[in-house]
Amino acid sequence: MKSLQLAAMSFMLLLGSFTATKAQTADDIIKKHLDATGGIQNWKKVNSIKMVGSVNVQGQKIDMTFTRVNGKGARQDINIGGMANYSILTPTAGWQYYPVGGQTKPEAMTAEDVKQGQDELDIQGPLVDYQAKGNKVEYLGKDDVEGTECYKLKVTYKSGKEETMYIDATSYYQIRSIEKATANGKEVEQTINYSNYQKLPEGIVFPMTVGSEQGAVTFTSVEVNKPVDESIFKPAAGN
Repeated sequence: MKSLQLAAMSFMLLLGSFTATKAQTADDIIKKHLDATGGIQNWKKVNSIKMVGSVNVQGQKIDMTFTRVNGKGARQDINIGGMANYSILTPTAGWQYYPVGGQTKPEAMTAEDVKQGQDELDIQGPLVDYQAKGNKVEYLGKDDVEGTECYKLKVTYKSGKEETMYIDATSYYQIRSIEKATANGKEVEQTINYSNYQKLPEGIVFPMTVGSEQGAVTFTSVEVNKPVDESIFKPAAGN
């Protein structure tokens, strides 16, 4: 009888452990992450965003502006030593103009680079309605990021690009991303860190510091759903 009771108790403990593990799914983490950063309904209202910030590279301050309209265009303006540089991406084309690197006119992106960059046009993020977008998400378990316990989510975009997201197990904010993509026929990997989250008037919570190997961009202004002149998504005449 005693052995039967012990067996029953062991089974109940095993069942409890299985249930707890089973409950921690990718969808569960996604929901808690979106709830923590403003809620899925607030994110689905985001149609445009303009971020103004700067990064220090070898003691030089570089001003940057990122302007994106959901599904229509993304533009990055970089001012280096008073010299204006930019890159533009649309659903069908893209251009780069970096006079700091010797360019004298905008150059068209390759068809492959345009295809690989399409995920940038989804400003609501890959986890919002991810299945409808053709993305796949897999829960990879827990990991430690510089002392912070995180959940790992592997996102495979419709384009084929892969990203591993590290979600803080306490705050449910994303604190790191490791992206794999193909550029110029080569696979590249980049690590991006997110911090200094602040709640915007529109209800979403946004990281005001985004860092990579090239340096950390600190945003001083983030505007959501402000009117955007979509002509900025075409290269300017003369440059």
